[in-house]
Amino acid sequence: MALQMRLVCAFAIALSLVTVLQGQEPSSSSSGQGTAKTDQASLPDAPGTGSVATEQNSSPSNSESSKQTKRILGIIPNFRSVSADVILPPQTAKEKFKIGLQDTFDYSNFIFVGAQAGLSQATNSYPAFHQGARGYGRYYWHTFADQSDENLWVESILPAAFREDSRYYTLGHGGFIKRTAYAISRVIITRNDSGTEGVNAAEIIGAGGAAGISSAYYPSQYCTWTKTGQRWLTNVVLDGANFVVREFWPDIHSAFRHHRD
Repeated sequence: MALQMRLVCAFAIALSLVTVLQGQEPSSSSSGQGTAKTDQASLPDAPGTGSVATEQNSSPSNSESSKQTKRILGIIPNFRSVSADVILPPQTAKEKFKIGLQDTFDYSNFIFVGAQAGLSQATNSYPAFHQGARGYGRYYWHTFADQSDENLWVESILPAAFREDSRYYTLGHGGFIKRTAYAISRVIITRNDSGTEGVNAAEIIGAGGAAGISSAYYPSQYCTWTKTGQRWLTNVVLDGANFVVREFWPDIHSAFRHHRD
């Protein structure tokens, strides 16, 4: 039940944010500059030459609408998102560990873990944890351990070992379906330190490894191959939904700003 609830919450957040964009696509696609961007052959995950951060947007308004912020909705960490058409130097091992630790120990993560633990307890996801304050404590530390484990393996340890770039490179142009497909594909495709694209081994192996490690601290009845596989799949699906939100967040943020103005 906990796995299903986490999936429902992730997709609810992704869909609620992404649907804001549907009313804006006609205006963006009607501009000549938008068409020119769609026809570009290179993608942010496979940049051409150059090692200095640079933006290809010529219009100030387009540059603002495609710019990532450090946080989503002012709360959710967005430290590893790169704005569209920006080329960055290779990510160092230190930077990979810094991002993983930031995502794990950011204040918002403790809030999110608390909410998720409360939801799991309310639905009695793991009866062996029981109810009450002690039961909530068990739900909380198991949830925090799950997220910390996956963050460090997927964002820090394995990217450093496999020489992969753990950042999310925003596509930022094209239609809704194209950008959504691109975001989801980042689960299995990523940029390497050499600037080329390859299999996202850190995500696939890291999510599976984190699910396997969780068997060491969950009660035995929750450590079957089926349960472990479900946690693995849930981790990957949640990361895919997270990438979709990151992809469209600059557009959503820009829409909110224009609405306030």
